[in-house]
Amino acid sequence: MKESAKLAEILLVEDNEGDIELTREAFEEAKFRNNLHIAVDGDEALDYLFRRNGNEEAITPDIVLLDLNLPGTDGREVLETIKQSDELKRIPVIVLTSSQADKDIVESYDLHANCYIVKPVNAENFIGVVQNIENFWVDIVLLPNIEPIQKCA
Repeated sequence: MKESAKLAEILLVEDNEGDIELTREAFEEAKFRNNLHIAVDGDEALDYLFRRNGNEEAITPDIVLLDLNLPGTDGREVLETIKQSDELKRIPVIVLTSSQADKDIVESYDLHANCYIVKPVNAENFIGVVQNIENFWVDIVLLPNIEPIQKCA
């Protein structure tokens, strides 16, 4: 396995405070250097990604961890917007959600999610899943260098 010289920028789009804390804990325990950015709803995620509404200095993430069930703009709309954007479509979007519904799985892949993972209910298993995500997407996979999106007027 290669050494992770680069700092991984990860955007977590999640409205559940407990899942946010578990994800933070998992990344803090990981051997990789990472910056975890949080958006608590779909609108905040899109503002972050498109560098608008107070996010003009936001760093383009290497990976997006996306919950589907969000207040306001839901995760499906966020996923669709990312994958339709020429500037953002290459960012891996990992759907990390509690839904096991076939409809949600199929729709996520139809919208070009890079993978779909059901959140374990057990905290220890959840931390293990998050660490496995990071192991795979940061240590094994080669990710494209993505230029930051230009600030919106």
